[in-house]
Amino acid sequence: MNQHRIARIEGSAGARRHFRFFDYLMAAFVAILLLSNLIGAAKLTNVGGYTFGAGILFFPVSYVLGDVLTEVYGYAHARRCVWVGFFALLFMAFMSFVVVAMPPSDGWGCASSGDPRFAEIVAKTSAGAVCQTTYDSVFGSTWRIVIASVTAFWAGEFVNSFVLARMKVWTGGKYLFTRTWGSTIFGQAVDSALFYPIAFLGTWQTADVIHVMFTNWALKVIWEIVLTPVTYAVVGFLKQHEGVDVFDTDISFSPFASAEDA
Repeated sequence: MNQHRIARIEGSAGARRHFRFFDYLMAAFVAILLLSNLIGAAKLTNVGGYTFGAGILFFPVSYVLGDVLTEVYGYAHARRCVWVGFFALLFMAFMSFVVVAMPPSDGWGCASSGDPRFAEIVAKTSAGAVCQTTYDSVFGSTWRIVIASVTAFWAGEFVNSFVLARMKVWTGGKYLFTRTWGSTIFGQAVDSALFYPIAFLGTWQTADVIHVMFTNWALKVIWEIVLTPVTYAVVGFLKQHEGVDVFDTDISFSPFASAEDA
């Protein structure tokens, strides 16, 4: 099999370089981030007697992609993805607020309005009123949850990328699993420590906030560990085809630095 030569380059060189697969990874990263918040976050499920938010099944994949982006393309490119995801989340929240707030048409039909269980309510109000209620329950969100989600994502992802980039230099590029696990432990800890108190403290019992915060953090870390073979396969494929291995020894780790600042 033909093997591509992998050259070591420093972070400043990587920051200014165009990569073949980077745009696809960034698109996948943002898509999973938005979909896990838009679809998964709205549903509470119970499997085997354990209740959890369905979004936890897919949201950690964005952290795996964040690990891949930092490992393969360097901190500067990962920083760009975090900012793109951050502004995408803000726009999603703004669009949801505007669309949900718009008054529904009385004749608007949906699955709920056609459900025989809601026929009496539809008769007393309108199909649009029933659909608006279900629509709001899925796409509506409180200001606290929006702030919590955006803040936790921003801080958690930057911590994740920083830890992985620094550990890569410390380990000389060896032992990939140590930095993917380590970065997720710290990144998800920051994410959970910010999201749950900001979103639910004062609304939920304090003990429940702490319990969910720790259990969801543990589940996300376990997810990262389970997906380790996938991470190795993707990282190996990308490094071979991009032909480089980026080490962040000479860049600024400030979230606000530009590519020119490296």
